[in-house]
Parts: sequence; C-alpha cells; structure tokens
Amino acid sequence: MLRESFIDGMRLAATGVSIITTKTAEGRRAGVTVSAVCSVSADPPSLLACLHHQSRAADAIIASGAFCVNILSEDQEAISEVFAGRLPIEGGDHFAAAEWMPLATGSPALVGALAAFDCTLVRHLRWGSHHVLIGTVCDVELGEGRPLVYCDRNYSRLALEGSPLSAA
Repeated sequence: MLRESFIDGMRLAATGVSIITTKTAEGRRAGVTVSAVCSVSADPPSLLACLHHQSRAADAIIASGAFCVNILSEDQEAISEVFAGRLPIEGGDHFAAAEWMPLATGSPALVGALAAFDCTLVRHLRWGSHHVLIGTVCDVELGEGRPLVYCDRNYSRLALEGSPLSAA
C-alpha cells in the first residue's frame, strides 16, 4: 500500500525529461530516458542521475566512467519515447533516431538538446531499485527552446511567461 501511494504521489511531480548516454571503451553507445536528474553542486559543477538497476545503460555508464545528461526540448518527445523503449525504431539502434556529437568524454550529446552536460562519474551506489550516479561536469553544450516536461505519465509543455525562454 505504501509503495503504491508513493508511486501515485511521485507521478504528480512534474519533471524535465533527459536522455542519459555513454560510450564504452569498446565503442558501444548506450542510453536511456530518465526523469530523475538534478544538480548537486556548482563548485565543482556536478549532477546526479538515477537509473533503474535493470537498465543496460547504467551498467555501461559504470563501466565507462562517463555519461552525458541531455535535457530534452519540447519537440523531442519522440526521441524520449525511443530511448524509453516505448517507440520501436527500425534496426533497433536508438541512436539512429537523432543526430549526436561526442563531447569531452566521448559520450554522445544530442544535437538540438536544451543542454548537454558531459560528466565524469565520481560516485555511484545502488539504492533500492535504482543506481544513483554522481558526475562532475567537464563540458556543457547549450541549445535553445523550451523544456519537455513529464507529469502524471504524460508529456507536457510549459508556458514560461516573463522568462527569457518565453520568447523561444
């Protein structure tokens, strides 16, 4: 009962949508859609991301020691669905759904993302059903647009009146 109430309550928390990516030493790319990303510190610049323990991307990130947090814009819902495994893509290569460029660590950054934070993994731990990853940011690419938002199991778009993003 507590678990179900917790899930029902948390699904009402509006969050941004990100794709976390990595590239392994063998050159294999991995990525997954997540809604659990936040800043940890500005000194040093660092981020925290939570990935389900069954995600192949989590194992690849831990093995590679690097990851990129790609914050999605409102027009990137389809890419989110591909990396969430809800929208199949011909050939099965999720990365074929968009254009990518490597950043400092070699992790793939989504061309056209609102922001891409390239990180070196500095800490990770398993907590319950998730891996908690903390990375130090070593490169940032900034884009334009408005954020894609996820709430109550649906995508939403923000109206940002009075914000510099409202003109985007």
